[in-house]
Amino acid sequence: MSKILLLACAVVLACVQGSSAKELKSIGVTLGSLGNPFFIAMGKGVAAKAREINPNVKITTVGSDYDLNKQFTQMDNFIAVGVDLILLNAADPKAIAPAIKRAQAAGIPVVAIDVAALGADATVMTDNVKAGQIACRYLVDNIAGQDRKIIIMNGAQVSSIVDRVKGCQSILAKAGHVEILSADQDGKNSRDGGLAVMQSYLTRFPHIDGLFTINDPEAVGADLAAKQIGRSEMIITSVDGAPEIESALKSNTLIRASAAQDPYKMAIVAVQIGNDLVQGKKPETSVTLLEPQLVTRENVKDYQGWGGH
Repeated sequence: MSKILLLACAVVLACVQGSSAKELKSIGVTLGSLGNPFFIAMGKGVAAKAREINPNVKITTVGSDYDLNKQFTQMDNFIAVGVDLILLNAADPKAIAPAIKRAQAAGIPVVAIDVAALGADATVMTDNVKAGQIACRYLVDNIAGQDRKIIIMNGAQVSSIVDRVKGCQSILAKAGHVEILSADQDGKNSRDGGLAVMQSYLTRFPHIDGLFTINDPEAVGADLAAKQIGRSEMIITSVDGAPEIESALKSNTLIRASAAQDPYKMAIVAVQIGNDLVQGKKPETSVTLLEPQLVTRENVKDYQGWGGH
């Protein structure tokens, strides 16, 4: 009789546990810019994984355009409609913290994606330190001679960019015979910003051996600035692996390599971790780092790119 009772209890317990699993019905996604190919690929990754989990899931994807107040409003809208999960590409990694707290207070887990966000339940991003390292290792290995003059073109001080610069500096510090001409100028993460800052560099420095930019748009702008005045003595490396850098690597530019990210895979991992959080399962580590891939002029023909999925 006791065995039958125990069996019955086990069945009831299993049913209760099964019924407590929460279905992922809706996701709120706030990204930097919906016109950026990086975030377009990320959005596709979110949709692919979320619909694998639940074909009927509702996904609301918005762009903050890097405007903190706009992102606050977006987060509050997600909370108001009661989404099950928020994926956040923070416009400001620290200042966004109050919105994250409000979401968590409403029972909504928040997964930071691409850049860290203070207080997020989990973070999924590229190993940006390594990205900076492999891009600047390429610089060091491909610049001959002594007293190599290298520039780091910086950008917005979010975690990903800070880590890329840190990784690059760690390689240059060990290389020997390297003079860092500049490392603090903000190329605004953009083509126009990279163009403007590079024009200043070219005026200040009569010779530059290498340039590391924190992302591909800055690299494209810098290359254009050098071409405009006929400067061709340098090589340029960057981070992202964007479609425009594939074209640059296949043509006559100063750009020689980029440490590529995989926004599609990043999104898939973020949704999986987010779904686990919805089910009450915490990730083994709070930060999940994805390996960057160095794409060069030599191997770009084999690179599948952000649309390869």
